[in-house]
Amino acid sequence: MTDIRTTDLAAVRPRLTARSRGERVFGAVNATLLVLLCLGMLYPFITVLAQSFSSSGAIKAGQVNFLPVDFNVDTYAAVMSNEQFWRNYGNTVLYTVVGTAIAMTLTTTYAFVLSKPHLKGRKVLIGIAVFTMFFNGGLVPNYVLISALGMKNTMWALVLPGAISVFNLLVMKAFFENLPKELEEAAQIDGLGWYGIFGKIVLPLSKAVIATMVLFYSVAFWNDWFAAFLYLDKSELFPITLFLRNLIAGASTTASEGAAAAGSTTAQVSANIQAVTMILTVIPILTIYPFVQRYFVSGVMLGSVKG
Repeated sequence: MTDIRTTDLAAVRPRLTARSRGERVFGAVNATLLVLLCLGMLYPFITVLAQSFSSSGAIKAGQVNFLPVDFNVDTYAAVMSNEQFWRNYGNTVLYTVVGTAIAMTLTTTYAFVLSKPHLKGRKVLIGIAVFTMFFNGGLVPNYVLISALGMKNTMWALVLPGAISVFNLLVMKAFFENLPKELEEAAQIDGLGWYGIFGKIVLPLSKAVIATMVLFYSVAFWNDWFAAFLYLDKSELFPITLFLRNLIAGASTTASEGAAAAGSTTAQVSANIQAVTMILTVIPILTIYPFVQRYFVSGVMLGSVKG
């Protein structure tokens, strides 16, 4: 009997593991399409990277694709040799870290409160938040308000107005609502209060959504230049995005100093400054993303299991 079963399993196993012709064709086509899609998404970035190291003539002639033409680093040298550049880069890091910390503190606590159906006035609080998605005071009233509060030419003019994104708030609220209620009930039986439940139960179970929101907020604060353009007059307070914007527009003395320092490379600075700007701006985000990616995967898996 044992020999017969062993023989039957040995005969069936190849048929179970073997892939049909249709499956092999599908796998090959699927892999090819995914590779082409990845190349299509990488092509613009690779082109910009190549342009940042190419000469102005090659860029204007449209000769730059995947590899630099007439390799040079004059634009990088002109931008990065300026002390103002590094000071503004440090400002951006500070604004991003402080702004993201404040935004995550407010968003997580607000979302946790809104996720409780028994909360009195819950609908009013949700309505207040949603209302701001469709209506705002406008540019001039916001400017007057920031000035009246004494936040002009301070870091707070950049980090406080965007401290809560209603979209992120609603996403996190929905996530908190899907957490098992039995965990909170068990924690309450063990003597934990709401602060203990939030800090020791809810937040550790929400790493995926928290990592996603941290990335959203940090990217928003990192890329924001318009608020600094409105509320900051002192160049030593500028974020790096505003510094680089002024280089492109030719509207700041730092840009003139950088071009003068470059000497004969002024034409090249003006030609590929946009490419250098994008590369210098995106590098920190590209550095952080690999560490956050695994939490995106965890979030997708959690959603599929609960669904």
